[in-house]
Amino acid sequence: MEKNLARFAEHDIGAMMTTVVLDGTAESTLIASLTVRHWDVVVVGAGIRKAEQLLPLLEQIVNLIHRHPPDAVIAFNTGVGDSLEAARRRL
Repeated sequence: MEKNLARFAEHDIGAMMTTVVLDGTAESTLIASLTVRHWDVVVVGAGIRKAEQLLPLLEQIVNLIHRHPPDAVIAFNTGVGDSLEAARRRL
């Protein structure tokens, strides 16, 4: 994750990554990350998007993005290695 955050910094794009744990803290963790500052784009990871059993979590994430930084656009990566490219598509 540090390597990927460094790639954002190389392009002068402020970024942070949030790991979601499926232990009942997902919503509060996501809200804290989504409201810590203004976001232009929020990238949702493929690990959540591609896993069929995580569909309810994906829905929750999309709805939280819609509510908490309502003017942010949503991007989807294909893996942690292309988060920058996903964000840049939408910026």
